[in-house]
Amino acid sequence: MIRDITIGQFYPVESPIHKLDPRVKLMSTLLFIISLFVFDSFAGYVVATIFLFGVIKASRVPIKFILKGLKAVFFLLLITTVFNLFLTPGEPLFSLGFIKITKEGLRLSLFIALRLVYLIMGSSIMTLTTTPNDLTDGLEKALWPLRKIKVPVHEISMTMSIALRFIPILLEETDKIMKAQMARGADFEAKNIIKKAKSLIPLLVPLFVSAFRRANDLAMAMEARCYRGGEGRTKMKPLIYKKRDYLGYGVVILYLVVGFIVNRYQFI
Repeated sequence: MIRDITIGQFYPVESPIHKLDPRVKLMSTLLFIISLFVFDSFAGYVVATIFLFGVIKASRVPIKFILKGLKAVFFLLLITTVFNLFLTPGEPLFSLGFIKITKEGLRLSLFIALRLVYLIMGSSIMTLTTTPNDLTDGLEKALWPLRKIKVPVHEISMTMSIALRFIPILLEETDKIMKAQMARGADFEAKNIIKKAKSLIPLLVPLFVSAFRRANDLAMAMEARCYRGGEGRTKMKPLIYKKRDYLGYGVVILYLVVGFIVNRYQFI
């Protein structure tokens, strides 16, 4: 399960998506997520599916690698889908005692499942095709106007970058601790919930200690190098929009236009 988490990982490969400006990918991901919550017809989700898998194809990231990240949220997805399937009132399709499946519940559960899956896949594409440094620079540049109202843009971007960098490090640390505890007889595969919860204590305590130690070491290293935030700092590689970036915006706008038109008239 630990190895199945792909958030925060970067997949190095040459592709048109990798070469895009990080601001394009950040804005496109945000617009894609908004569209998922606005679309309320199967026709709209057909357009979203075509767009998402077209981007995955262009990114040259294996689809199996992206789908692997869904295993970590499988139970959340299952619980959400089941609750909406059986607890949504409406026109009954199937009834057995107190168990009742309605037409509205089936429709809502399918939409919610698609939203969660596509949201995770779309976000994964952004992180898999963009390095943490590029994400930080892109977020800082995109939020730059907020500095006029005293929003700490650089600090927010730096916090996000550090969080993304810590995810694979902590996952690797968790894997090492689990192997060490299993060598000492710890059982992480117990079916009993109480025993399973108790077995996690020897894992969580050293993990938290390691995380705080790494955070303290990082803070001391930044202070030793006289880090004082983004005021007056320059960029070695300043972000400049190129022709391919404007083309990327155009593709996203085309997707939104087609998606909203199809969703409105509900051709399917």
